[in-house]
Amino acid sequence: MPQHPDGNPQLPVAPAGAASPPPPPPRPGLSYAAPAPILVIPPAPRSIRLGRALWLSSFVAGLAVLVGSFLTRDSHLERLRAVVDEMAPGGDDAALTTSTAIVFWGSGGALLLLILLQAALLGAVSGRRGWARWLMILLLAGQVGVMAVTAVFLVPEGDAGSYVLILWAAQVLLAFAGLLALLMPSAHRWFKSRRNRP
Repeated sequence: MPQHPDGNPQLPVAPAGAASPPPPPPRPGLSYAAPAPILVIPPAPRSIRLGRALWLSSFVAGLAVLVGSFLTRDSHLERLRAVVDEMAPGGDDAALTTSTAIVFWGSGGALLLLILLQAALLGAVSGRRGWARWLMILLLAGQVGVMAVTAVFLVPEGDAGSYVLILWAAQVLLAFAGLLALLMPSAHRWFKSRRNRP
């Protein structure tokens, strides 16, 4: 058994003429930059989840009214001609038709715009931006005012009108309950923990 030149029989000796193994790759240099800390995002408390669910339910109720009004738009437009004619009598037929369309589509568009703005603010709330809750209070108050104005144009007579009023009441009550859930102390602590993150 060939021995190493140092006399240690445990180390093998490469035969003469054999290729030497390639040198090991260079070691990476030292890094003095500390890695970024891993932020643990706390899960949303129960009040936040409940508030989101209530607001989403209110959107469904409001959209149901708009979809129903769109599907029955012919009867709405026919009824609104008489309403507009009573408010501004003496107009010609073309002006009456245009005014009726503006009133109908404007009322529905205003309600749809409010729902879209509320949905955008609900997304901001889900992103832990507490200021969005206060804007939702203003939008909810504005929605009640718009409903009071558009009720003349979008609430038909009879049972269909009762369904619209029930859905609108459900929309407002669900949104108000969701707003109360978003203002609970546990929700406030959840928003506050975002501001205190490093």
